[in-house]
Amino acid sequence: MKDRRRGRLTRDGIRIHEEADLDGMRRAGRLAAEILDRMIDHVVPGITTGRLDEIITSMIETAGAKSATIGYKGYRHASCISVNHVVCHGIPGDKVLKEGDILNIDVTVIVDGWYGDTSRMYVAGRPNRRAERLMQVTHDALMLGIETVRPGNTFGDIGAAIQRYVESQRMSVVRDFCGHGLGRVFHAPPNVLHYGRPGTGAVLEEGMFFTIEPMVNLGRPETKVLPDDWTAVTRDRSLSAQYEHSVGVTSDGAEIFTLSPAGRFHPTWA
Repeated sequence: MKDRRRGRLTRDGIRIHEEADLDGMRRAGRLAAEILDRMIDHVVPGITTGRLDEIITSMIETAGAKSATIGYKGYRHASCISVNHVVCHGIPGDKVLKEGDILNIDVTVIVDGWYGDTSRMYVAGRPNRRAERLMQVTHDALMLGIETVRPGNTFGDIGAAIQRYVESQRMSVVRDFCGHGLGRVFHAPPNVLHYGRPGTGAVLEEGMFFTIEPMVNLGRPETKVLPDDWTAVTRDRSLSAQYEHSVGVTSDGAEIFTLSPAGRFHPTWA
């Protein structure tokens, strides 16, 4: 099955991209990762999340790229910034970061029509030990999920690897949000669940592009969305963390498009 974009669609509606498409995803992913690298020095106690978003907006404009989120379903910011018990889609604003706050910054840029989507955790000052362990487990869960990406495996294998590890650490995986396909569109099939059973779901094929972005809570997995219709928080107000990479399925594994050029994807590496 084909449509007007290059490549073919599987029976599940998942696009199989061509070799030439990799370069576009690499450029977009690298810019998104570079922006998040540069944000590390700005995340300090006393700064507002709105000011962080202004800095990100300026970086995107200076690079000659576009933000995928400004104008998306009425959203007005170039990032989502989720602090402490905010699971995802936190709206930048007047919130002032305090010593020990942990936060996820999520950006998606458009470079020559290709979408680069990534997020990572930051700390204002120094985290407490429980927060530090939460971030480490979440990071490691993402990487374990990516390790399962290869032709012939299934999307259920990805979710199962993440869920098995997180629950072995006595934490919980959020079920209400998931990863997604991308490429020349922001969101596309498949939904990439971060829990599940091995061997279930669509079979991975070379040329698939998608995000893996587990959200992990110190407490229970349930979330609720606040009246702003964007901000999702943990129902029990426990801390939450998230890491996200955009990846492509290769002939023998996965290529990560959003690797940190400076090797600063994790707060303790900064």
